[in-house]
Amino acid sequence: MKKLVFLIIVLISATSYAQDMSAGFTYLETGKYSEAQEFFANILESYPTNKTARLCYGRALGLNGHTVEAKELFTKLQADYPTDFEVSLNVAESLLWNKDYEDAKTMYVNLVQQDSTSFPATLGYANTLSNLKEYDNALLYVNKALEILPGNANAMVSRKYMKLGKAAQVLVFQDYETAIALLKQNLQDFPNDNDSTMSLANVYVTSQDFEKANEVYNSLENPVAGLIGQSLVAHLMQKDKNALELATKATGLAQNDSIKMMDSQERYVQALIWNGKYKQARTHIDSLTAQLGSNSRMVALSASLSMYTGKTNKGIDYYKTILAKDSTSFTGNLGIANAYRGQGNLSKAYEYAQKTLSYYPEQKDAKALIATIDNTLTPSVNTTAAYTRDNGDNEAYGASINTTIPFSDRFTTSLNYSYRTTENMTQGNMANNTNIVLGAKYRIKNNTWIENTVGFTKADADTNSYTDVNGSIFLKTQPFALQNLEIGYSRELQNFNAALIDEKIFLNNYMLNYNMGTTFNLGWYTGLMHTQQTDGNSRNLLFTSLYYTFTKSPALKGGINYQYLSYAEQIPEQYFSPSKYQAVEAFLDLNGTAGKWSYNANVAGGYQFVENDDATTLLRAEGRATYSLSPRLQLGAYGKYSNIASATAAGFEFTEVGISLRLLVGKGKLFQF
Repeated sequence: MKKLVFLIIVLISATSYAQDMSAGFTYLETGKYSEAQEFFANILESYPTNKTARLCYGRALGLNGHTVEAKELFTKLQADYPTDFEVSLNVAESLLWNKDYEDAKTMYVNLVQQDSTSFPATLGYANTLSNLKEYDNALLYVNKALEILPGNANAMVSRKYMKLGKAAQVLVFQDYETAIALLKQNLQDFPNDNDSTMSLANVYVTSQDFEKANEVYNSLENPVAGLIGQSLVAHLMQKDKNALELATKATGLAQNDSIKMMDSQERYVQALIWNGKYKQARTHIDSLTAQLGSNSRMVALSASLSMYTGKTNKGIDYYKTILAKDSTSFTGNLGIANAYRGQGNLSKAYEYAQKTLSYYPEQKDAKALIATIDNTLTPSVNTTAAYTRDNGDNEAYGASINTTIPFSDRFTTSLNYSYRTTENMTQGNMANNTNIVLGAKYRIKNNTWIENTVGFTKADADTNSYTDVNGSIFLKTQPFALQNLEIGYSRELQNFNAALIDEKIFLNNYMLNYNMGTTFNLGWYTGLMHTQQTDGNSRNLLFTSLYYTFTKSPALKGGINYQYLSYAEQIPEQYFSPSKYQAVEAFLDLNGTAGKWSYNANVAGGYQFVENDDATTLLRAEGRATYSLSPRLQLGAYGKYSNIASATAAGFEFTEVGISLRLLVGKGKLFQF
């Protein structure tokens, strides 16, 4: 459009000045705007009122980056020539240069009304609408411009970018079909166009049509860009080893492509992180920073590495650095939102997720994060029902309902009601117990919580009925990256069977649990418990587990467990209470999701040693599956079996099956951040 307006100026200036200004016209036509600016400034010293010189000088100013001065000049020119159509065209274009799109729209509407056959007016109006993201009308008018001048290169390029903008706009609302159609139209006009091809691949990635995304990446003329895209697709398909192979290949090819070198190096570092090669990633980031200097992309890689290695606070600092340079950064805003969520600071996470949406309306990941936070803080009801049977011929039925009400992101209350009835089918003795417990959780700072419950237990047995208090208090924290510490006390009734309920034995448990993770997939969990019982007995329990995470999705880990249990007094006629019990087992644990299903399975086998008796085998297994009927309602079922002696008060093997239901109550959280 710039060239066309310029040609019009040349035509209307075919006067005695044309010979004198021909050099200036050439400067403008060939993009030498500084020379044109100087040239026409000299002309205006001799001919200050010459309209053509003033127009050309204004255009040289605007195209040379001095858009405000150009706008002022054209406004003064319009005052001298208020009805001149060509002057008005330049005024309108100067408004576009200054991003005064609404004012430009008003001017172009008048210009198009004056002359609907004017190509520069029609194209200028289309471009103005495009800048206002009014893509439907923009496409309507750019097509009208192409009817006036079929095949015009400027108009064709403008239409390409309008379709790119419209495709991006509908993609936000997950209208994949429309986005794909628009981008394919572009590729008909501009075969192998890089912008349209890359956008088409992005649509396929976003819609999780990974096969077609790979086809598009394979078709790219630049093999480095194709490999970078394919690496991302491999990661999304949970093929991280393949992602690293593709990224490595891209870096090799990019050595001769300075433009793609940074992109390939960035993907390579990301692939290292995806594969848990954190030391290599850190070394590579440092090397790139030394070569290229620190920039937002390097900082973003450091932030991502910090999040993967559990250094959330460090990740937050990196994201703050990005936002200090660009407060609208998508990576910075959504990244710090996720980091604050990982830190346990949900109010900050919510704030930055909302900021992300303010800059990127309807952004899918930001909306998903907000929905996750809202669901976490929405009042909920959880119910379970279970049936248990052991080889001592005890049968038990139990049910519970737990209501959780968050009053803020820091304070949550709960109310739990449970009922359990048990009967020995051989001896005929029966008992039941009811628990009502009020709970509260308070976040002291970040992921440090104090949790407390208090309530009562009412028990009815054949010879003994009573009511007593129960409760607990725990401090839960993350003292270091990838580490969790839990210290607390709990009081509970020993209610495994009717005989034990009749004995009215309460357990006062003092516990310490510690889990230490690492960046190389090895973990170590240790639990210590000392119990003082109301019957005068006491118990010590040690459980420790060394485990390794084999895969992340689904998460598969396995390892070795060791357990040691001892009682001060042995009362085998009432409950399993050895002076020494040990167990060693190997285990596998699997959990993951598949569509609306989530699942968990655990199996372990080994040997157990009671007192100085010979070893006996032990086996335990547990499985659970949950189906999301809706985002607010989940239904689950589980089953478990164990013959590990310390798992029951009587040292018997047992089987349990149950169902669960979780419902979010109300429209959302009860408070505003």
